[in-house]
Amino acid sequence: MNQSPFLIRPTAGELQAPVRADALWSVERGASPIVGTAIHNGHGLRDEVAAAMALDDAQRLREEDPFTEYVIRDVPNRVVFHRSRFEIDLNRASDGAVYLRPDQAWGLDVWATNPVEDLVGRSLAIHDAYYAMLGQMLAGLAAEHGRFVLLDIHSYNHRRAGPDAQPTPEAEAPQVNIGTFSMDRARWAHVLDPFMESLRGFSFRGRYMDVRENVAFEGRGEQTRFVHANFPKTGCAIAIEFKKFFMDEWTGEPDVEALTAMRSMITASLPVLLTSLEGGA
Repeated sequence: MNQSPFLIRPTAGELQAPVRADALWSVERGASPIVGTAIHNGHGLRDEVAAAMALDDAQRLREEDPFTEYVIRDVPNRVVFHRSRFEIDLNRASDGAVYLRPDQAWGLDVWATNPVEDLVGRSLAIHDAYYAMLGQMLAGLAAEHGRFVLLDIHSYNHRRAGPDAQPTPEAEAPQVNIGTFSMDRARWAHVLDPFMESLRGFSFRGRYMDVRENVAFEGRGEQTRFVHANFPKTGCAIAIEFKKFFMDEWTGEPDVEALTAMRSMITASLPVLLTSLEGGA
C-alpha cells in the first residue's frame, strides 16, 4: 500500500501560487523527461474579454480546474496556464478553442455581447503561441532524453445537478480517470500500466484510489493529440482527470487533505515513470 508520506499540509492560501495579472503561462524546466501540465488551472481574463463576458467568477470557476497546479509542483518540468479556459481553451483545436455557442460550453451563455472577430483572433493567437512554445520544449526533452512523458492534469465535476443533489454514480465517475484515446496504447503500455498501478496502490482515507481508463473521459483533448501527432515515437501524453472530490465544485472551497494526497500520489509515481521509460524498447 502506498500510504502517503504526506507532504507538509499547506494552508488554503498556499494552494494557489501568486500570478501576475498579465501572465499567460509559467514554465519551469528541469533535468528530467517527465512533464506536468495544468492548462485549465487559470482563472484570469484580459480586459477586453472580461468586458464582453456574461459569466461571473463563480460560474467560470465551476468549469475550470483550480488547484491542478498544486498537484504537479513536484514534477521536474511544469507548464501552468494562467488564463481562463473561457478566454481560450488550450485543450481544444483552434476552431473550437473560443466558446462561441452554449453547446460548446456546457449550455452556458458565455458572452454578454458577441465577441468581435479581432477579440477572437487575439485569443487564438495565444493558442498558437502556446503550442509553438510547447512543441519547442518537448523537442528539447526528446533530444536530451530520447523519450518523455507528459502528465496532462485536469479535473471534472460530478455534482452537476446541484450542490444538494446526488453526485454522479461512482460506476461512471472514478476518482482518477486516465484518458488514452490518442495514444498508441501498445507502444506505451510499458509506461502507462505501471503508472496506473502506482496510482491504484495509493491509499487515501482508508481506501485505495479508484483509477480507471476511459470511463468518464477518453482523453480526446488537443494537448495529448498534439503530443502524439508530433512526437509519435518519443512522447507519451497521459490525460489525467481527477474527480472534484478535492473541493466543493459549487463553492470552490478546497479540501486541503485531499489535495495534499493528490500531490503526494503524483510525486510517488515519478520514479515509476522514470524506470518504465528507461526500461522500454
